[in-house]
Amino acid sequence: MVQLYVYLFLVCGVATVWCDTPANCTYESIKGTWTFSIGQGGGDNTINCSTEWKPVSEYTVTLYFPDLAVDENGVQGRWTLIYNQGFEVRINYMKFFAFSMFKQSGKTVTSMCSQTFPGWVHDDYEKNWACYTGQKQDADKTTLISRRLRYSSLIKYTMNEDYINKINKHQSSWKATLYKEYGQYTLKDMTRRAGGRKSAKAFPKVSPVTPEIQKVAERLPESFDWRNKDGINFVSPVRNQEACGSCYAFGSMALHEARLRIATNNTVQKVFSTQDIVSCSEYSQGCDGGFPYLIAGKYAQDFGLIEDSCFPYTAKDDKCISTSCERYYARDYYYIGGYYGACNEALMRIELVKNGPIAISFQVYSDFEHYKSGVYHHTGLVDSFNPWEITNHVVLIVGYGVEPSTKENYWIVKNSWGTEWGENGFFRIRRGVDECSIESMAVGTFPEL
Repeated sequence: MVQLYVYLFLVCGVATVWCDTPANCTYESIKGTWTFSIGQGGGDNTINCSTEWKPVSEYTVTLYFPDLAVDENGVQGRWTLIYNQGFEVRINYMKFFAFSMFKQSGKTVTSMCSQTFPGWVHDDYEKNWACYTGQKQDADKTTLISRRLRYSSLIKYTMNEDYINKINKHQSSWKATLYKEYGQYTLKDMTRRAGGRKSAKAFPKVSPVTPEIQKVAERLPESFDWRNKDGINFVSPVRNQEACGSCYAFGSMALHEARLRIATNNTVQKVFSTQDIVSCSEYSQGCDGGFPYLIAGKYAQDFGLIEDSCFPYTAKDDKCISTSCERYYARDYYYIGGYYGACNEALMRIELVKNGPIAISFQVYSDFEHYKSGVYHHTGLVDSFNPWEITNHVVLIVGYGVEPSTKENYWIVKNSWGTEWGENGFFRIRRGVDECSIESMAVGTFPEL
């Protein structure tokens, strides 16, 4: 496959890649009537939509807020925004996905939310693939959003003990520490490690909890942990992504690993290849990021996952390799609540207990990288030594609980920074207050057995 970030390089003349593309498209700019120009069908998942192809048919779909899609014949389906990057439509036994268009002039990026880059459409049976592009019919009403890009410095990351002391004096809920391994990284490395520079404030607000959902949530146990469910651990080992911005791959593989263990009562224990995602996925940007909805879900369903031993992790944008290794697929994938923007703490706990761990994205601030133990919340303190930019990081929620001494509600979360970081590779973070936007967009999958 040809990676998406290579394609963006070619069409935009961009010499830099991003954790997510610079597009910044909202529900307001995407909802409306779209014409999809579709190429010749009959292909499979090896189709290359970055090469020249010609439309042979058109399909008109109207996207209503928040998730209803209706085609030209009145057939109804569903759609969802994917962060601020693009959208997926499921309708008439077909799935459409494409990234939103943007253009760059110097350091100024203009989001062209009424158009898409070439994307992929296939039937529900994954047997009939084609390329397509989307054009919004009321494009003259779509606002183009321009912004200036800032580039991470290549200077070395500075170990700042004073900052650690300030964090620990500022609050008593959690402890911060210095990690010696950070000394080998640049600021750019640290930014990538934490998920990469976020493109915009695109986290949606938490959805209100309905009385029906609240009643279900109230019947859940006070604490729950898939690492010790009736004495059994269903969570795969903690790994280390190093300086590659591949948290989305690690969080996505951890999601699929845990849910496969749960679905098979721990008889199938796999560790899946994150390098296959970094090197081969057209739905993400290699060491510069991606989204669990597209990887744990769409990539796993469209292309399947291979074991780590088949394509071991290198923490680099290495070339994709061809392999005959067995692939493991997702039967379905979804945002918790049904679509981007429908999530809340109650729904997350229900999903967690019923179906297994969930992958989430949240905003990482400079104090979080120094977390050692306790229940994390952002202190508001800034590390003056390092010009940190807020980033988007993907991790796996495996449980929840209540801190006995402070009565703070918390999530139990698996990170991908090694077992020496945090609480043996895990951390706890405040629950029920959307701390760092952690309750705004969670993803679940069902593995194919």
